[in-house]
Amino acid sequence: VQLQASGGEWVEAGGSLRLSCAASGRTFSSYAKGWFRQAPGREREFVAAISRGGITYYTDSVKGRFTVSRDNAKSTVFLQMNSLKPEDTAVYYCAADRSAYYLGSDYYSRYRESYDYWGQGTQVTVSS
Repeated sequence: VQLQASGGEWVEAGGSLRLSCAASGRTFSSYAKGWFRQAPGREREFVAAISRGGITYYTDSVKGRFTVSRDNAKSTVFLQMNSLKPEDTAVYYCAADRSAYYLGSDYYSRYRESYDYWGQGTQVTVSS
């Protein structure tokens, strides 16, 4: 599976962006998908995930502002980001966790070590 993230750009605080992650491979719909981000000098952190069954999970700092969704027919996962803040500035990565194929439709992980496939990252810059 190869992942291609896009949609990152510069935006003013309070603005919105929609990130996309397109995947190759017919088994993508069987995996849990996640979004992570990494700011300069910081570790890569969990942002959001969507399970194979469509259940969504978020880190506390983005709840109510970000929405993760997917289009299995197009093998694409999205991250809609609203009310952006300067602290959201980071490189955003999409990832896929094939354990969902075996662990069930509700499974997801917030640990980057669980994910098997990663996109190349897309830069989001939020100015104050």
